[in-house]
Amino acid sequence: MFFILKIAIGIVIGGISGAIAGAIMKSSGGTIKNIILGIVGGFVGSLVFGLIGFKSTNIIGTMITSIAGACIIIAIGRKLIK
Repeated sequence: MFFILKIAIGIVIGGISGAIAGAIMKSSGGTIKNIILGIVGGFVGSLVFGLIGFKSTNIIGTMITSIAGACIIIAIGRKLIK
């Protein structure tokens, strides 16, 4: 039961983070794209922040990490498409 709740919270945080990152980067996309960007962004952000010695320990840190990772993914995607 706890595992399912954790996944649901991760999807909600990913969706919010993806929407915020999309607004910051002025990216067009739908809800599903924002959720995917936020979830993958959380992984990328935690990897990048982990390499420099930072770790998110609460929901605010997780949101910031996920938003930063999603922004990184959007920027890389723009460079690859051009």
